[in-house]
Amino acid sequence: MQIVNIGLAGAGFSSRVFHLPFFKQDARFCVQKVYERTSNNAAQWLPSAETVRDFASLLTDEIDLIVITTPNQTHYDMVKDALLAGKHVLVEKPLVATVTEAKELATLAKEQGKVLYVYQNRRWDSHIATAKTILEQNLLGDVVDCEIRFDRYAKEKNAKVWKEAGDKGTGLVYDLGVHLIDQALYLFGKPQAVYADVRYQHEGALVDDNFDIHLYYANGFKMVLKASKYAREPSPTFVLHGKLGSYVKQNADNQEDLLKNGVVPVDDWNAETESEWGILHTEINGNVVRQPYPNTKASYQCLVENLYQTIANNAEPLVKLDEVICVLKIIEVVFESAESGQKITLS
Repeated sequence: MQIVNIGLAGAGFSSRVFHLPFFKQDARFCVQKVYERTSNNAAQWLPSAETVRDFASLLTDEIDLIVITTPNQTHYDMVKDALLAGKHVLVEKPLVATVTEAKELATLAKEQGKVLYVYQNRRWDSHIATAKTILEQNLLGDVVDCEIRFDRYAKEKNAKVWKEAGDKGTGLVYDLGVHLIDQALYLFGKPQAVYADVRYQHEGALVDDNFDIHLYYANGFKMVLKASKYAREPSPTFVLHGKLGSYVKQNADNQEDLLKNGVVPVDDWNAETESEWGILHTEINGNVVRQPYPNTKASYQCLVENLYQTIANNAEPLVKLDEVICVLKIIEVVFESAESGQKITLS
């Protein structure tokens, strides 16, 4: 068994909740070093790992994989330095702020012969995995409308200063929209056109905190992607309508909450009860049915497993860089549309 030795950049919320729980229970990975500029968070979670105070100290011979969970503004330089040092890289979304930067890093990864993998974990949210199954089984007929929401309630601006500073690559579209757009591409591929309304609702906000993105496809199919920080009572997380029926899931995926509460991600750790399943209301063999529809088994561990196989066995990455670049292209068009008030055709 090949052991992948990790140098972890950043020891904040993302590391603690979304990355370390999977690496710590998987014997194929070993976190050797953690980069923290001033704090000592890692000592609590990874007492056997060495804490270093500069990023370059991660790029030593014994490290195979650099995992980057630092603020968005640091991603480009860190990914570039890691690839040039001959390391594989797993980086939190968004990869970078622009298509130009993403293409440059993708080319560099290819030239170096190294894996560059972006942490688009929410393809494995329960409603997305289940919708994929429903679409593959054609349980709704020709699809006509889909809406995915990522609603939260936050009366105040984010306490993380870097998220509110107004730098390019920050704000709700780059934070949550990058997930929703990736989910749309995963389910339905690249749209033909985009229209977006991007708003700044918090008093004194320098970054967007509400968006309504419309993606237009062939045959009249449209996706709506929405997120708000003022949704104390959220709308359904996922709605999919077809000419035969609908699939609606009220509740968001439970994995983030479980991980925040310290649940170890093994076995059926994220199985949801029937009361949390979505509702399938459709026509099957001429009979109309309306019933809870079991979740397709999925977990963020699927990404970690594929990452390992990509590094150790040259497997095909499930999150491809051309998809990552397409997401960033759509984000650029989202802001262009919001500024112009026009629907924009994708090239």
